[in-house]
Amino acid sequence: MTDNNAKEIIKQYAIRLGDDALVQGHRLSEWCRNGPFLEEDLALTNVALDFIGRARMFYSYAADIDGGDYSEDSYAYQRDCRDFTNLLIHELPGGDFAFTMARQYLMDEYSLMFMERLCDSSDETLAAVAAKSVKESRYHLRRSRDWMLRLGDGTQESHKRLQKALGDLWGYMPEVFELDDLEQGLADQGIAVDSAALKGGWEKAVRATFSEATIDVPADDWSVRGGRQGMHTEYLGHMLSDLQFVQRAYPGQEW
Repeated sequence: MTDNNAKEIIKQYAIRLGDDALVQGHRLSEWCRNGPFLEEDLALTNVALDFIGRARMFYSYAADIDGGDYSEDSYAYQRDCRDFTNLLIHELPGGDFAFTMARQYLMDEYSLMFMERLCDSSDETLAAVAAKSVKESRYHLRRSRDWMLRLGDGTQESHKRLQKALGDLWGYMPEVFELDDLEQGLADQGIAVDSAALKGGWEKAVRATFSEATIDVPADDWSVRGGRQGMHTEYLGHMLSDLQFVQRAYPGQEW
């Protein structure tokens, strides 16, 4: 493999991680002024900003590899739906508060493990982004796990909503732990994270939280995938029409 080919593959990996962070951050940002109470409204907005900042770092690295006129904005605002490679779970609408916190918890458990492993990447830039993200991920997990316990072992209504949310999300998790040829190749080189190797630890942590929250583990009777290949739900297109409107209406404008 030539140096140029290796850089191109690393760029695609960085874009994937940036897409995950951008879409997740945007979905959380939709809770701004819609939170259940003021402190949680502010907290969710701050978590959203953490993910937007993470997306900027991954996109900036990809832009450095691309060179020329590429910037972080090129990836966020100038690509169509099929060009995005985020995991499907991130693009689902926020739903009610239980749905948002259930999704956040499932991904926070994964993200902390993922970023801790990415700190060991032989790619210095990816490792540096991960080192910063680990600190944020620990805080995110403390928050979302606390909400799992509060909702699951709270009122009858909160328990019912959380259980339903987890049932609606569970089939999106298998995609998180699957590697395609691009990621497997980078993982074999010590650059990317072997997500499949994280599944056992993730399941153990999640089951412990479910037990404490008096929540049943959903059945493994369905699954969907395709995000890494650009096959998305209809929700991503609607989200991007909002996210990208200003840049598409006034191309090249800057704050």
